[in-house]
Amino acid sequence: MAEAFKKSLNLHGVACPLNFVKTKLALEELAAGELLEVILDEGDAMLNVPRSVKEEGHKIVKVTPEGETFKVLIEKGV
Repeated sequence: MAEAFKKSLNLHGVACPLNFVKTKLALEELAAGELLEVILDEGDAMLNVPRSVKEEGHKIVKVTPEGETFKVLIEKGV
């Protein structure tokens, strides 16, 4: 069963820490429990953004590799 995300954000090519800032701003637009899909580059983006999102109280639901990028599904925390 596919998760229905509320918003999608393509951050391919966006450098750290701007990719986390954009992710955080997108999460602020969602209600608790809604899902955000973020496309991130491999490397620093995949190391830093999911870790920072979890530290902010959100949940990483799923990570799907897609070539040189990853689709990360984030559930907004309370």
